[in-house]
Formats: sequence, structure tokens, C-alpha cells
Amino acid sequence: MYDEIVPLIWLKLVLVLCIFGVVLYIFNSMMRKLLKVEKKKFLSYNHINATHKKVDWTIRILIIVCLFVGLFINVQNDFSDGYWFLETYFLLFLFIILSEIATAFMEWKYAENKNAYLFTIFQLLFIVAFLLIMFASDFFGLIKS
Repeated sequence: MYDEIVPLIWLKLVLVLCIFGVVLYIFNSMMRKLLKVEKKKFLSYNHINATHKKVDWTIRILIIVCLFVGLFINVQNDFSDGYWFLETYFLLFLFIILSEIATAFMEWKYAENKNAYLFTIFQLLFIVAFLLIMFASDFFGLIKS
């Protein structure tokens, strides 16, 4: 029974993530046209200047350190006694938010196209809303409590 359920959960999860990817792509395309923002390179850092690069890497390094600290602290505790703010999902959520806020600030302050920061903020709000809905709904019912 267990062998039949686990692959089905993974299949549903991959399906939800693929649907999210398509919806995010459509959302980004519409927002780019609306705000007249050029497309960034896929999977690149897109730093505005040297200051942005330093801030971005500082955030990345701090999150990685927190991930390791959280791992060591939460492994020593019972599963129910772990610190929620050191859990991987929370730290990755925090990383996304801090990184995109830093990017939006740097775009607002230094970018040639001033609408770039609006695009980054709308994209961040879309992703955060999706992630909150996913966690609040137990991944749309895929994870049964």
C-alpha cells in the first residue's frame, strides 16, 4: 500500500509545480509587457551594481549559515521541540523574500528602467502568495494530516 501511495504523491506534487511554473511564466510575461521591462537571463544573478552583489551574497551566506546552525540545533531536539525559525522551509522562504526585496530596492535606486522594481515586487508577491496557499492548504490536499 505504501509503495503505491508515495509515487502518486510525488506525481501530484510535480504536477502542481509544473502548473505553478506555467502560471508564473504567463504572469511574468503579462507583467513585463504591462510594465515594459526587459526579460532577465534565466538562472543568472542579475546584479545591478557591486553593492547589490555584496548585499545579495551576504544574504546568501547568512542563510546558508542559518541552515547549518538550524540543522545542528533541530537534530539535537525532538521533532516536536525544534525551533520553527530554524527549519529549512522557513529559512528558504526568508531567503526568497530578503533576496527579492534587496533586488527591488537596488532596482528602484539604481536601475535604468524604474519599472523593474515594480515587476520584482509583483513577482515576489505572486510567489509568496502561492507558497502561503500551498502550505496553508497542505499542498492542495496532497499531504494528509
